[in-house]
Amino acid sequence: MLSPGIMISACGLLLLGMNNKYSLVVNRIRLLNEEKRKYMTKNEAGSFDYFNEQRLNSITEQLNRLYYRVGLVKNAVFSYSMAVAFFVLASLGIGVGAVTEVHTATTISMILFSAGMITVLVGVTFAALEVLKGYQIVEFELKVDE
Repeated sequence: MLSPGIMISACGLLLLGMNNKYSLVVNRIRLLNEEKRKYMTKNEAGSFDYFNEQRLNSITEQLNRLYYRVGLVKNAVFSYSMAVAFFVLASLGIGVGAVTEVHTATTISMILFSAGMITVLVGVTFAALEVLKGYQIVEFELKVDE
């Protein structure tokens, strides 16, 4: 009976971390996009050299990679949110089963709890992929400046 409640708390912590990461990635996208606009203005003014072009290409590539990364974070947040919904429904099913003594409610609760655990696994997978993508973006940024 405690398991769904514990998993709701655990997912809350995972959601908090992912939402913070989402904010950071979106902020980075906005900053890079602003920098890209400045370089585009320089290009239109005709004061564009090799360094500026290289930086503009780097920004464009980073933006593409960050867009993919923010999608992974979004998927992780969505998965964790769905898991919370499954755990809440499992808790309700346990309560209904306890009050009405209907054995079907217990079976449904187990199915909902299992679905929640699978959904958490999906979210963790997206989070792991996001970490790898974040590393690749930093690696790209460092190599481009060499």
